[in-house]
Amino acid sequence: MFLGFLLTLTLGGAGILPAADEEPPPEDPLEAALRIAYEGRKRIQEAIRDYTCILTRRERVDGRQMGYETIFVKVRHPLEEQGRVVQPFSVYVRFLRPDRVKGREVIYVEGRNGGKLIVRNGGTRFAHITTSLLPDSPAAMQHTRYPITEIGVLNLTKRLIENGEQERGNENCEAKLVQGAKINGRSCTVVQVAHKVRGEGLAYKTARILIDDELVVPVHYSAYDWPQTEGGKLVLLEEYTYTDLRLNVGLTDRDFDHRNESYLFLKSYSP
Repeated sequence: MFLGFLLTLTLGGAGILPAADEEPPPEDPLEAALRIAYEGRKRIQEAIRDYTCILTRRERVDGRQMGYETIFVKVRHPLEEQGRVVQPFSVYVRFLRPDRVKGREVIYVEGRNGGKLIVRNGGTRFAHITTSLLPDSPAAMQHTRYPITEIGVLNLTKRLIENGEQERGNENCEAKLVQGAKINGRSCTVVQVAHKVRGEGLAYKTARILIDDELVVPVHYSAYDWPQTEGGKLVLLEEYTYTDLRLNVGLTDRDFDHRNESYLFLKSYSP
């Protein structure tokens, strides 16, 4: 879907097609990945108002390998009218696994609740405690690499674009683009970016992004550090997979209100 498109060469301002018996020059894999990401960002911003999904993540935090977490997510993208935000970026999550955090609920609405998360603890101890936390506070970041403000496929797309633009022209970077992968039965294109030599300031050795061919949005990202010993396995830094994406389901303010009767937050809590 994304490869093999016709490239035109320019000479003196005129468009010239390759001769019939000539193969068009292959597109650089990194540039192809960026093109897909730009298309995805445009589609998300113009056509996707909100969505629900399942996020499965695994991270290394402060040198500790965390286990898999499975999270149900609702996201509503911001909406502006005449330069005024009429619908802020909004997130609701409920942890499904593991038992340590099962049932935990978190709500974040940009610009509301004093900029804080509303959190119901969940898990096996003090499950119904409801409190407020700054998204980047030590308590909120205790078991994760990123604040909830960076969750979602649009933020993942933006990160892909930022990383790709930084790698342009980097001779230490090798990129590959492979079609035919599947996540949860859905066809995806794989983008792999790898650094050949360890260097100062490199965030990873190898990163893999899977882009849903139909939705044109990234649904998986994983990054690995160099092996701890010569010839050893790459060390997982972070892994995020979005499945069961349901787009434009019509989420409302009630979906991001802790007093929603289907949520288990303390209803009398005032952030």
